[in-house]
Amino acid sequence: MKVNKVQRLTISALLIAVGILIPLFSPIKLVLEPASFTLGSHVAIFIGMFISPVVAISVAVGTTFGFFIGGFPIIVVLRAATHVIFAGIGAWILEKRPKILSSTKNTILFSFLIGLLHAACEVVVVMFFYFAGGMQGAYYSQGFLQSIIGLVGIGSVIHSMIDFQLSYIIWRGLVARKRMSSNSIN
Repeated sequence: MKVNKVQRLTISALLIAVGILIPLFSPIKLVLEPASFTLGSHVAIFIGMFISPVVAISVAVGTTFGFFIGGFPIIVVLRAATHVIFAGIGAWILEKRPKILSSTKNTILFSFLIGLLHAACEVVVVMFFYFAGGMQGAYYSQGFLQSIIGLVGIGSVIHSMIDFQLSYIIWRGLVARKRMSSNSIN
């Protein structure tokens, strides 16, 4: 989708707002002690990724700042900060190869690979806190493999892929609606 600078700024601001509000107010949270996952918490970032690298990175930075000023624990803020990496890389790939999303197989593969990158970045942050002794006791009682690799790593891949699919459905609907309204004007 081609957008001008004002549209890009407006879309980024709206997506940042949505990206901050979803984790705060979502009633759908999956808690697998000691971790939890909020359905839809990455939707704004993925929609930004479908638009452009600038929008994706802006939304990731904006939502991270939202978590920071919202008083979230530093580990949550740093995990959110890593979203700049997968969002920027994913958006750049989509900008260079937009046809990736034209087949179900490629879309799922792309979602999986972005999910792996997303999870790897978050695992690095959590590992730092884990080995520094800065985690809740439940992480240590579950052990490194189950807590960090299982819950944070594999859990983040699954969570990322679900949110990617939700975002893709919303995005396709928005693009189709724009196409229909453009055609009805002509």
